[in-house]
Amino acid sequence: MVKNSYKTAFTMIELIFAIVIIAIAVVSLPMMTQVNSKGMENNLAQEAIFAASVELMQASTGYWDANSMYDNNNSNYSRVIDIDGDCSSDNPSRRPGHIVDTGKIYHRVCLDDSDPKVASNATGSAYQTLDDFAHSARALYIGNSGGAAGYKNMDYNSTLDVNQSTTNANIKILTVTVKDESSNIVTILRAQSANTGEPQYYKRTF
Repeated sequence: MVKNSYKTAFTMIELIFAIVIIAIAVVSLPMMTQVNSKGMENNLAQEAIFAASVELMQASTGYWDANSMYDNNNSNYSRVIDIDGDCSSDNPSRRPGHIVDTGKIYHRVCLDDSDPKVASNATGSAYQTLDDFAHSARALYIGNSGGAAGYKNMDYNSTLDVNQSTTNANIKILTVTVKDESSNIVTILRAQSANTGEPQYYKRTF
C-alpha cells in the first residue's frame, strides 16, 4: 500500500506578499515615529504660548505704578499720575476726558499731590506694580531637561519686559517673549497698560 506524502509551504505569491508587507512596515514605522515626535513638539510649543499669554494677563493686573497708590488712605483706589501736567487744579483733580462729577469722587481722578497724606504714604513697595512682574528668561515647564518619560526636550522659557512707551509717557508696554531650547523665538506677545487709575463705584446704603 502506498501512502501519499504532502508537504506544506508558502507559495511564491504568498512569499512575495509577506515581503511587501514587512517592507511597508519597516518603512512606515520611522515615519510614524517622526510624525508623532513632531506633533508632540508642536503641542509643547502651543502650551508654552498659552502659558505665556496667562503670564501676560496676570502681569497686566498689576498697578500701573506704585506712585498711583500714594493717597491710598483717602481712597484705596489707584489714581492717575500727573505725568504730563495736564491734570486740572480742581478738587478732585481731573484730566481731559474724565467724567465731571462735582463734589464726588466716583470716577477716575488724578492723584492729589498737595495732600500731606501723599508724602507720608509714599512707600510704594506694598503694591504689586507692572514693573514687579518683569523677569529675565525662566523655564515655562517643570523638569526643564525633558526628563519626563516620553516627552521631548522641554527647554522653553519666557522673558517679560515692561517698558514705558517712547511716544506716550502714560503708556507702559508689556512684552512676553517665548524661546525654545535653541533660543529660537516661538512667539512674542504684547499688551499695553495706560495710566488711567481706577473708578470708585457708587455705593448705596440703606
